Amino acid sequence: MKLQKAVKKETGILAASVAVGVLVMYLVFFCLHMVVPDWAPFDIKVIAGGIGGYLIAVGNFFWMAISVQKVASIEDEDRARKTMGVSYRYRTLIQFLWIILSIVLPFINPVAGIAPLFVPSIVIKLRGIISAGKGG
Repeated sequence: MKLQKAVKKETGILAASVAVGVLVMYLVFFCLHMVVPDWAPFDIKVIAGGIGGYLIAVGNFFWMAISVQKVASIEDEDRARKTMGVSYRYRTLIQFLWIILSIVLPFINPVAGIAPLFVPSIVIKLRGIISAGKGG
């Protein structure tokens, strides 16, 4: 299966958006650390959480895009629905496992690990609002 141009483009846009989101999160952590150092440490745990969260968020979106591309070529509606359902379950499971690892592993800041998972949804909604405002 060849990757469609739209999948590459949308994944690239989302990857860049999540990267910006993670950088903003780092900035917030840094500012909080400057104000309240004991309450909000800015250390390698925050960096590790941001990197891991970024990889899970972008990987999840890419996997979803590939699944949609694959399902679009399936003629049987029932089989297509089941294929998309399986993809959704596994992607949700991976995110859930990452959340658990973010909380349990001592070298990851849980907030920094979980926060990037929300960025794709926010970006997708904002892009929808902006494109609707432009009449597209």
